[in-house]
Amino acid sequence: MSRWIRAVAVVGLLYVFLAGVKALEAGIGTLGETSGDELFSNVANPIAGLFAGMFATVLVQSSSVTTSTIVGLVGGGVLPLESAIPMVMGANIGTTVTNTLVSIGHIRQGQEFKRAFAGATVHDFFNILTVIVALPLELATGFLSESARVLTGALRGGAPVGAVTGSSPIKEAVAIGVKALESVLADAGAGTGVTGAVLLVVGIVLVFVALGFITSNMKKLMAGRIEQSLNAVLDRGAGVGAMAVGMIITMAVQSSSITTSILVPMVGAGVLSLQNAYPLTLGANVGTTITALLASLASERPEGLTIALVHTLFNVFGILVFYPVPSIRRIPIRLATGLASLAQRSRWWVLAYVGGVFVVLPLVVLAVTR
Repeated sequence: MSRWIRAVAVVGLLYVFLAGVKALEAGIGTLGETSGDELFSNVANPIAGLFAGMFATVLVQSSSVTTSTIVGLVGGGVLPLESAIPMVMGANIGTTVTNTLVSIGHIRQGQEFKRAFAGATVHDFFNILTVIVALPLELATGFLSESARVLTGALRGGAPVGAVTGSSPIKEAVAIGVKALESVLADAGAGTGVTGAVLLVVGIVLVFVALGFITSNMKKLMAGRIEQSLNAVLDRGAGVGAMAVGMIITMAVQSSSITTSILVPMVGAGVLSLQNAYPLTLGANVGTTITALLASLASERPEGLTIALVHTLFNVFGILVFYPVPSIRRIPIRLATGLASLAQRSRWWVLAYVGGVFVVLPLVVLAVTR
């Protein structure tokens, strides 16, 4: 397939993605507030919300799918912004399981596995530490949500934050497909509950499928360019430039997992040092938030944009806290290196870490907080 055809396909898939977010929002709205309250009553607890977002991301192997769904739910007015914020933070942790699993492919290579596992888990530890700092601070002060509300108001030209967003060509184009589906369901005699459920399922499927194909096509469109960019970073050293490259690559391919999963084998092979891979990973963290921002274009309510901005601000906050001071910057690196040393000595540490942190712990917390 030629690059031009792939580029056109990506534009079409972006429409499908936005239509999926709109269908998700419409489905939740059709089901009514009562159904939504029952569906999300468990995540009112911020700890439960954190682990729900984390586990959902582990299941679908994509924080982009999780955050886009959250944007649709918040934009539909069913999931409160305050409940969504811990879920977005949890999605940031859950997405790191992909590159950790990639590193296990090196498990028979001794030192190579140690380097690869450290290269993967430095992402984990950075996101976990950022949540440990940001979540209590957000619950105490609301600094992320308030900053995002101010930005939302500014981006909407000073319109009241609580007001329903006006129409736009993008929203009108996206709404055409959703309204057509609603019309078909109405003609078929479907009740409100059935219509809402169908829209909800269709929305989730469209988001998941569209993002999958966007990622696949963009990865092929960017083939060669990614390696060139990484080589340029290697020639010039790490730092802010590496963050920018990590962010741009991730924005282009719509997946931080692709960026970080490319880095892991390079670190394992010794081509890229852990210290130089680290800022690339942080840039990927910021770049992946573009998906939620795109999803907010289909949202009727400004809260959809607000939660997308919270996602971006959260990742920027983590960089500002952990990167500027060298002694603090090295904390995730030391934790990742220490865990990798344990994993090299005994493979049980790998199973305990991956299974315990990403599966058992979320399930236990969600069961206890029901």
